[in-house]
Amino acid sequence: RRVALYGVDRLIADKKEQKRSLANNLMDTENIRRLEEIADQIGALEELKDVLGLPERPRRIEGYDISNTQGAQSVGSMVVMIDGVSANKEYRHFRIKTVEGPNDFASMREMLSRRLAHGLKEVEEGAANARFADFPDLILIDGGRGQLNAALEAMRESGLDIPMFGLAKRIEEIVLPNEEESIVLDRHSNALHLIQRLRDEAHRFGITHHRALRGKEGLRSELSAIPGVGPKKQAALIRHFRSVKAIFEATQEELCQVEGISTGLAQRIYDYAAQRGKPSSRPQE
Repeated sequence: RRVALYGVDRLIADKKEQKRSLANNLMDTENIRRLEEIADQIGALEELKDVLGLPERPRRIEGYDISNTQGAQSVGSMVVMIDGVSANKEYRHFRIKTVEGPNDFASMREMLSRRLAHGLKEVEEGAANARFADFPDLILIDGGRGQLNAALEAMRESGLDIPMFGLAKRIEEIVLPNEEESIVLDRHSNALHLIQRLRDEAHRFGITHHRALRGKEGLRSELSAIPGVGPKKQAALIRHFRSVKAIFEATQEELCQVEGISTGLAQRIYDYAAQRGKPSSRPQE
């Protein structure tokens, strides 16, 4: 009996040892994979340093893109890589304020001017929880010569001197300041893959935010067609119901629960929904 129990104990011990060994192997595999990723990132940054003629490997790289639809609601996006890894908490959006119409060059200039001005102000004031005080070692501009020159003007006006380049998508060429000839890297280049990731991330970040803004503006536009629903009441309805579908499915009693919505106005909203072919899905109470 003791021998039998010993055999069971041994079997359990062997299984535990196998699990430990498997766990260690998995950890080793993950560590190796991570070390390989770090080596690739460092290699890409070193290659980029040499291609651009930088004095040292860039630690912080910021990428910029402009997104707009038919010239409306232009949005600038800033994304960040630190040591070759995306730093999502450092991402920022800029709603373009001073440019009318589809003007990517002027929009790019405004965005860079505001970003650098914010940073300089935070440094001067020694701001706690600063969002822009960490300046980049390198700036990537999504676009060609026009976008790059606009960004360069903004930087020069700020008094800063930060290395900057453009990445034009047509043939993925690197555009440098004061250089007529662009640089086209081998399509297998790790440096090219790194800056493509940064450029694509800037585009994705801007487009996602832009779509959200368009959705909000579309909602406000629909509500503004209802007599008596001004900006304040639109904002109150949006906060309460969260979507146009929910607003137009609400009963009059539910609409009256929103601050500033009277019984008469609730009736107009309810009637408007019915006339648009969006009658309430809930019974009138």
